[in-house]
Amino acid sequence: MSNKKLINYGVIGYVIGSLLLINGFLMALPLGFSIYHEDGMTSSFLISSGITLFVGLCLRFFLRKFKEAEIKRREGFLIVTVSWVSMTLFGTLPYVISESIPNFSNAFFETMSGFSTTGASILNNIEEMPHSILFWRSMTQWIGGMGIIVLTIAVLPLLGIGGMELFVNEAPGPTKDKIHPRIKETAKRLWIIYLFLTLSEMIVLMFCGMSFFDAINHALTTTSTGGFSTKQTSIAHFNSPLIEAVIVIFMFIAGTNFTLIYFGFKGKINKLWRNDEFKWYLFAVIGFILLLTPAVYFDITNTTNTTNSFSLLESFRYVSFQVVSIITTTGYASGIFTDWGVFATFIFFLLLFTGASAGSTSGGMKIVRIVILIKNGFLEFKRRIHPNAIVPVHLNGKAIGNKIIYNLLAFVFLYLLMFVTGSIIMAALPGVDLLTAISAVATSLGNVGPGISTVDPSQSFEHLPDTGKWVLSFLMLFGRLELFTVAVLFSPYFWRVN
Repeated sequence: MSNKKLINYGVIGYVIGSLLLINGFLMALPLGFSIYHEDGMTSSFLISSGITLFVGLCLRFFLRKFKEAEIKRREGFLIVTVSWVSMTLFGTLPYVISESIPNFSNAFFETMSGFSTTGASILNNIEEMPHSILFWRSMTQWIGGMGIIVLTIAVLPLLGIGGMELFVNEAPGPTKDKIHPRIKETAKRLWIIYLFLTLSEMIVLMFCGMSFFDAINHALTTTSTGGFSTKQTSIAHFNSPLIEAVIVIFMFIAGTNFTLIYFGFKGKINKLWRNDEFKWYLFAVIGFILLLTPAVYFDITNTTNTTNSFSLLESFRYVSFQVVSIITTTGYASGIFTDWGVFATFIFFLLLFTGASAGSTSGGMKIVRIVILIKNGFLEFKRRIHPNAIVPVHLNGKAIGNKIIYNLLAFVFLYLLMFVTGSIIMAALPGVDLLTAISAVATSLGNVGPGISTVDPSQSFEHLPDTGKWVLSFLMLFGRLELFTVAVLFSPYFWRVN
């Protein structure tokens, strides 16, 4: 047995302290809304921010000798997972201290749903919530969209060499494209783009008639593909084709690989059209809109013998919004898609698994994995006929190595295993029907938000048992961190010296 220390817990604690400092600072931002609207939440946010900052400062001070320590692979996995759990635990403080969400299980669920950009909510009275609480709720999604680790790398030099290890473990997708050789510069550029898109959408939504408060909240939760709204009925509340069109555009952009967005800003538009994943993403959105629009218009699976009141244009409007919302895993609702017939409901259920582009803020499996699976599946026929031939899968004109293929297959297997296992656990809980169980698990693991049955867009997750909320909360974490980052901690190989 080697005497070499397996994991440096000191450096883990030091980095967590730094993350909590940032979280504590961001937690103070809702104070402006609390003071302006006089919603009575000022002391709650002061206490919450103070506690978070104090713990962060203590960890930084007492573990300062680890400031220059190198972050290795094992520490990277632990830091990312523990930091997200820590951020969520401290993120519950405004809800619990203010008693706006007094039940801790509900508060943890709401906060994890926020940071993981899932958008599933336990709230049944959103319009009655204090403005500062709603803003913090939106902020959790905006922080989680790009990732707290990426933010820390961008603003703090403390992570050094280990920053790349953390970036890889937190960033979504099977490939981690960089837009600059230095990871710190990559993180800065990503956050600049993220902030620019958020501010741009906020301004446009205000021109479309939204109030400043509604506009900033929806901008925060659109660019993060989170889906929290300031209204109980989500985007349907505004009943505005113009607002819906603006949000659809920004949801689609947020579901695009941010590296491609960066090159787009640089004028290199040709990189978009040469990118296989972007083309499949675009065609998938268009294809499902064209498939579902006539289905909803003619209501081909109408089992109630009632006449569908949607015109063809209205069908296109509502379907377009909901398809982009679900594929990008934003989870906004402009209507209740479970009322559009069995066929449409089933298609939307399948879309809970897809996700948009790798390197975006969306959840799910990601289009690129599905593209590689499809290409590899078709090439398997050729390999059967020519067993001695080397037939690689190509993406963007380049051959994909077997290592990525094996990783992808393992990811899909683990994803489906967690879906099945989670569904069995949820179905075993009292008061949870089968459709609720499988859709709640699918939407949580995919970080989407709404499901079907008793967790459709018209209802919340509040009625689920507390045990179910904890199960779904950790599925959200697994989904946001791309499964392996969390799952590897449960492997005996992780804790072995050799």
